[in-house]
Amino acid sequence: MTNPNRLNALLATTLAALLLALTPAHADEAADARSVIESQINAFLADDMTAAYSFASPSIRKIYPDESRFFDMVERGYQPVYRPGNFAFGRSSTAAGGAGIVQEVLITGPDGQDWTALYSLERQPDGSLKINGVQMIKAAPPQT
Repeated sequence: MTNPNRLNALLATTLAALLLALTPAHADEAADARSVIESQINAFLADDMTAAYSFASPSIRKIYPDESRFFDMVERGYQPVYRPGNFAFGRSSTAAGGAGIVQEVLITGPDGQDWTALYSLERQPDGSLKINGVQMIKAAPPQT
């Protein structure tokens, strides 16, 4: 069984390395990334395991080899992505060499807490983008 904390640490380390080598994404790449992310979020909202899982990269599919394990992991560990109140897209960047994209998504979780989700997407041999990880960053509470 995979340790979710180990997976999160691995994804955070990978994402941090990607962020060091990023350049702004081209408009069409950013649009593709946003479409993939929005489609997956809509699949979560519809409880459509098959559709949600279809947007996962091969690396994620190795860790979670079936739809129900993947769906359970997202439901338990990524509530703001699983059941967002609202979400909006922020900045996007392309990794050096064009191998992937990091897309910022501003999300309000089901409890009203604001988050920034940094989605890492990788380009597949067929040209499609698949989600290779999400790093959740809790927004600081508003100062009063």
